[in-house]
Amino acid sequence: MTDPIRVFVNGAGVSVPRGSTLLDAVRASDPEAATAITAGSRAIADSRGIVVDPATIVSGGYVMRLVSGKAKLGAAHADD
Repeated sequence: MTDPIRVFVNGAGVSVPRGSTLLDAVRASDPEAATAITAGSRAIADSRGIVVDPATIVSGGYVMRLVSGKAKLGAAHADD
């Protein structure tokens, strides 16, 4: 078994198995937030504020935050 990797969701660290998606990491951190992402009312932005696909595979140290679901994939997003 491989070691889990550490990623950050809204500033909080969470450990997930290698090969996990961004959505998996959010689900490990906050299951309700993951449901909101799936429903489209929330989205995931990277550390630059660019909205990313929830199916993206995470790498160690990845920093993400949740933003409004109105944000468009690949677009920079101002703070809510």
